[in-house]
This record gives sequence, C-alpha cells and structure tokens, in this order.
Amino acid sequence: MQLNLGQKIRELRRRDGRTQEALAEAIGVTSQAVSRWEANGGYPDMEMLPAIANYFHVSIDELFGYHVEREEKIKAILENATKILTKQGLMMYQGSLSEDVEECVNMLRTACEEFPNEPRILLKLAQALHMWGWNKYGAKAQLSESSGILGHDIEYNSKNTYWQEAVRAYERVLKCDPSSEDREIAICQITPLYCRMGEYEKAKALAKNQNSLAICKEMLLPLATAGEEKARYQGERMMALLSNLRFAISEAVATKPSISSSEYGREIILSVINLYETVFIDGKCGRWHWDIGLSYLILTGYEMDNNGSMENILTYFDKGFEHCKEYKRIYNESEYQYSAPLVSALPKIVNGDIPSFGEDFWKKKLKTFPKNVVEEIRKNPKYAECFE
Repeated sequence: MQLNLGQKIRELRRRDGRTQEALAEAIGVTSQAVSRWEANGGYPDMEMLPAIANYFHVSIDELFGYHVEREEKIKAILENATKILTKQGLMMYQGSLSEDVEECVNMLRTACEEFPNEPRILLKLAQALHMWGWNKYGAKAQLSESSGILGHDIEYNSKNTYWQEAVRAYERVLKCDPSSEDREIAICQITPLYCRMGEYEKAKALAKNQNSLAICKEMLLPLATAGEEKARYQGERMMALLSNLRFAISEAVATKPSISSSEYGREIILSVINLYETVFIDGKCGRWHWDIGLSYLILTGYEMDNNGSMENILTYFDKGFEHCKEYKRIYNESEYQYSAPLVSALPKIVNGDIPSFGEDFWKKKLKTFPKNVVEEIRKNPKYAECFE
C-alpha cells in the first residue's frame, strides 16, 4: 500500500504538471515530506488523505489505486444483472418471470452493501425490484364512476413491498449524482411507479422539474447540425415524437373503456399505425416493427374483449405476428440499414442494439387470450413458433 500510494501521488502530480513544492504548500507539509512519500520512505497520515485526493480531484480509492479494480467489479455485476433481466423479454405480468430475477435482486442488494452510493448498481437494483414486484403481485386498476377513466388501485398497489423498495432505490439514484442517461431512466421509471402507489404529488413535482419537450436533445440536435448529420437527427426526432404519440394515444384509449370498446378507439390506433407505415413506406421499419406489432396486438385484445368477429381477431393478430417476427429477425441480424426516404440517414442497427424479443414472448402473450382464440391460432402452422 505504501509503495502504491507514493507512486500514485507522483503519477498524479506529473499528470497535472505540479511540483512537489506546490503539493506540499497546498496540504500544509514540507516538500521534503512529499519527496519521502514518492521515494517510498514513508506515507502521509490518514487524516491527510482527503486533502491529497481533493487536490488531485480523485477519490481516496483512486489514490490507493483501487479505482480500476472497483470499476471492473462493478462492470461485472452490471453485466451479470443485465444479462438476467434482458432475457426476460419485452412482456411482463404477474407470474411471467423466471426465478433468476429474484436471485438477481438478492445479488444486487449485496452489491449495494459493498458499493452503497454507486448509482449504476442502485438503478439496476431498482429495475430488478420493479420487475419482480410485477411478477409477484402484478398491478390492479379500478374504474372511476365519476370520470369513466381507468385508474390505479392504490390500496392494492401500495402494499407491494418490492415496489416500495424499488421507489427507495430510485430515489437514492437521483441523490447520487448519476450520469444524465441514468438520471433520465430513473425519472421515467419512478414517475409511473409513484402513480401506481398513489404518490401523485411526488410524481407531479418530479415531472414539473424536468425540461420541456421543446428543449430536449431530440428537438435540438436537428437545429444544431447540418448535412447528413442533420438528416440523421431529423429522423431520430421524428421517430421519438411518433413513438411517444403512439404511447400517449394507446394509454389514453386504454384508460377510457368507453373509447377502447368503440369503433372510434380502434380507428384512432389504426391511424397511428398508418402513420408508421407511411413513414416506412418500403416496409423496413427496423426497431419500430415492435411498436407496430404491439399496436396490432392491442387491437387484437380490444376485439376479443368486445366480442369482435374471429375474422377481425385473427387479422389483427396476424399483422402483429408478422411485425414481431420481423423485429425478432432484425435482432438476430448482424447489420440492418433503414432505406425509406425520411429515415434513410438513421444509424444502422448492429446485432444487440435493440432489446431482446424474449424467447417466451408468445407463450406469455397467448396466456391472456381466450381458449377458443388460442385454438384457432394453433390450427395455422404459420404460428407454430408461438407454441414451441
């Protein structure tokens, strides 16, 4: 430890172009003392370590040369957790996850004890708890008689102990100076979780403290660039807005049964799908095949819930199946390039760039379908992979 400490002080001093005299004066010792440390003839008193670390703008761990080892261990933990959580796929409901997720939660709890203020591990723990809370208890909703809007069953959801722990973990992330990307993820995930558990004031306060849509990176980057780079960011802005429009409309329709059960509700979702298909005029929708496929499956559900014809149910299901199948193919492809005129400058998709489809997606999805619909789907060999 003495040897490493002296070497590290010398490395940092030379890195910053500082003399032994400058360091000595800053921390209140003699230059001879600094010289002895660097020559391995002694080492600073423990109470001096924070001052030395602050002088070089590093942590005490880095001063002792532990930073690389620490980062490697954190990286290994995060990679292991990510592997477990992403293989669960894109669909989640009560009883849908493997026991691996609970093991992941316990592993991340232990990691948080070792690295208590590491925002990356805290965020991964919050996400794992969030997922396991869905798996153990699900979420309940109830219809407001006065507004006709489907809302959260706060009494039930707020008792979810995993979600309670997840909220605390998300809140710790936001207090630990996370990266801008991790902060954004935490805010986007804790806000709806607050609402499910009845913490509406916390959710609103957090939401109101964020930037407006007009100054987000997707809106500003096309204004800050030129040429091919501008075309890329124009495409990203357009698709970010379209994806959020789809989500906003789907949620608005879903929370109003009087609309989701009507022809109007189906028409407005179809109009959003049509907008996607117009943008991707050549049918190469890339990562957005998932958005379109999910929208068709939502329509399938509305038809089933409202005694629609089997013909309509199977038509919507088939279109959803085709888009999801293409998404899965793109996930496994080594490289994918967009080519429709408005989005041809979007970056290529390289294998692993998009979330995993999940090998058991159809198994999970078909569990929510009535038996007579499942049997009709089973009859068609085209859908054999749904039952594998």
